Amino acid sequence: MEKELKDFDLVIFGGDGDLAFRKIFPALLLRLQDGQIKPSSRFIVVSKNSRDTSSFTGVLWSHLDGDLLKSEPELAANLRSMIHYVQADLMVSDDYKKLVQALGQDRQKQTLFYYSTPSFLFGTISRMLHEHGLIDEQSKVILEKPLGYDLSSFESLNSEVRKYFQETQIYRIDHYLGKETVQNLMVLRFANHLYELAWNAQNIDNVQITVAESIGVETRKEFYDKCGALKDMVQNHLLQLLCLVAMEPPSKLNADSVRDEKLKVLKALRPFDAQTVQKWTVKGQYTRGEIGGVSVRSYQEDIDAFDSTTETFVALRTYVDNWRWAGVPFFLRTGKRLEKRYSEIVVNFKRVPHNVFPSESKIHRNKLIIRLQPEERIELVQMVKVPGPGGYRFQPVELELDYGSSFGKRFPDAYERLLMDVVRGNQTLFMREDEVRASWNWIHSITDNWEKEGVELKLYKSGSWGPGDSVIQPDDYWHEPDTVGK
Repeated sequence: MEKELKDFDLVIFGGDGDLAFRKIFPALLLRLQDGQIKPSSRFIVVSKNSRDTSSFTGVLWSHLDGDLLKSEPELAANLRSMIHYVQADLMVSDDYKKLVQALGQDRQKQTLFYYSTPSFLFGTISRMLHEHGLIDEQSKVILEKPLGYDLSSFESLNSEVRKYFQETQIYRIDHYLGKETVQNLMVLRFANHLYELAWNAQNIDNVQITVAESIGVETRKEFYDKCGALKDMVQNHLLQLLCLVAMEPPSKLNADSVRDEKLKVLKALRPFDAQTVQKWTVKGQYTRGEIGGVSVRSYQEDIDAFDSTTETFVALRTYVDNWRWAGVPFFLRTGKRLEKRYSEIVVNFKRVPHNVFPSESKIHRNKLIIRLQPEERIELVQMVKVPGPGGYRFQPVELELDYGSSFGKRFPDAYERLLMDVVRGNQTLFMREDEVRASWNWIHSITDNWEKEGVELKLYKSGSWGPGDSVIQPDDYWHEPDTVGK
């Protein structure tokens, strides 16, 4: 039986920002409704904006599920009573006295500090908390990405935080790891003998990981132009997905055992050199186009900078150089202003070695398709005979596990799960510092060679699938959503 959760204080720095309104507070509301959070817990919002608790709550209510709040007045009243707003400049030491007062002197609960701020503030906030005696053994800190813009900036901000928090107190969040289907990868692989037997270079031809977005940079233009698709998406989301696909079975299902295996994958990733960065990487930038019948602007128009060379699309071909995956290409692809929004992992198994059927029809290979969003589901594509006389006519058909129809209930959002894992002290779904360091090392093999070799930025039309075909094997193709085979 699951251990009962104790009450806690959650301090959200930057708690009146977009992330808090869209993800953090909706997640807290639903966990409160489910009884996993006690009304005696508190949510303390710290921001320099001129608001008080009442005005902040009024703004927050417009972002939450209005029907839920109206239908459950006790839930709404509980949430309202738990919220406290502290106006403070995070760079001013005296302002932290307001937080000390809000938390109180007799603090028996664990305190969670959520840094929903630009990463350059991480060190300052940590130092101020320490100077005002707000960090103890029960304290935990949640760090939102980006965790730096390169290895040196990560080491700098990480060392600042580590002066005041132990590694066991730090939770580096990647919301992709909280998705239901991502976690199901562990069960799929390690609780099904059939898949684990086939999960190797002898049976798998290639693995494709796609995170496609139909939106542009929206309100993130200043950040995004400094970062680009490689650092914004590949360094964390796509590499974490790759690790879960490629890792060895952990000896135990605990945080360090799982993260030890993920680290081995990151260290086994083949670094890029001057030749492979030209052949096996593509970087692109979106131009004007049409998505869903609506005309959209180019990236340079979106950010009002017509000399920008920042990539909004990346496609890579890489290899995990170990015994299990020797010679198996992993294809990674992510981009903005693509035709559809979706994220999925496709495991392409090898073709049968010989066609014994007299038909000239092509035998498609088996595929395991793990859809992460927008509809979470798992499909196994296999060849079946078309009913009726006339010989062996066959076609690929998918066997589908649709989470919604199979389990008939709402699945918790990633932030719901991850926030509760912080309360529980479970770090399995959070990145350890050596993981982040290893991922940045590998990313540098791309960025350094991009710069050294002058790799060309390819333009692609908004609403297309981007310019990533050249990294795919000559006899292969990118799997597109809602298709079975070609």
